[in-house]
Amino acid sequence: MVDLSIKLCGTELKNPVIPASGTFGFGREYNEIYDISVLGGVATKGLTLAPRHGNPVPRIAESRGTILNAVGLQNPGVENYLANDNEWLRSKTKVFANAAGSTLSDYGEICAKLDGKVDFVELNISCPNVKCGGMAFGIRSESVKEVTRVAKENLKKTPLVVKLSPNVESIAANARAAEDGGADAISLVNTFTGMAIDIERRKPVIANNTGGVSGAGIKPIAVRMVYEASCAVSIPVVGMGGITCAEDAIEFLMAGATAVEVGTHNFTDPLACPKIIDGLRDWCMRHGVARVSELTGTLKLN
Repeated sequence: MVDLSIKLCGTELKNPVIPASGTFGFGREYNEIYDISVLGGVATKGLTLAPRHGNPVPRIAESRGTILNAVGLQNPGVENYLANDNEWLRSKTKVFANAAGSTLSDYGEICAKLDGKVDFVELNISCPNVKCGGMAFGIRSESVKEVTRVAKENLKKTPLVVKLSPNVESIAANARAAEDGGADAISLVNTFTGMAIDIERRKPVIANNTGGVSGAGIKPIAVRMVYEASCAVSIPVVGMGGITCAEDAIEFLMAGATAVEVGTHNFTDPLACPKIIDGLRDWCMRHGVARVSELTGTLKLN
């Protein structure tokens, strides 16, 4: 029998598979398809202090092996989430509340509101498709450290996971900056900044002009960045970026991730996460791996 459970920041998850923020809502729709209590956790849709309507449409476009999105953090606001969704979601699985802001004070305030009410706060400082200053915090290592420090000061009970942008000069430097700022863990990668052009109109496909690129096509870059980040810090790493199957997830674990988040593939296959969980169990059984946690950081370089 394979033990799929892991420990992240002292909290036990039944397995390392977590739907990524922005691809799973607050879990209710997917729970109509399968019991989401099988998941290791759920990263919520990005939350802000006030409700957001998001960017104008069209704001999602498909490309070869990827999706380009500029949803713009449409959400009902943190108070609405806590009042209507949090208790139900926590009854199902561990909750990673994805928290975003425009200023340092925004981040501090939303973290204070979430503290003790969720299992983890995933600090979103890296969304590339919103026009607000907060996302710029994820670019420079100095600002990564500063926003992490402010968030951590307002979290007395809840572990802090800082979600890093791949659109940076050095992912290792920003990973270290998050750790220096007090992060309990980091997650990466968020989407890459990209553009798709309608060649008949000679205009960008999406109304926001640019957006975040995700999907299977980004996986090799994401795996490399997770490896570099995990080598740079001593805190746990949650890896994501293009995962579509158990074998993809195992790559991230071997590269240094403790857990993984599955994003765009939830749109392709609503049963993606339970299939990946089953696939992890099967792979471990075939390879004589007793505990999935044993795979973390086992990459052997040539």
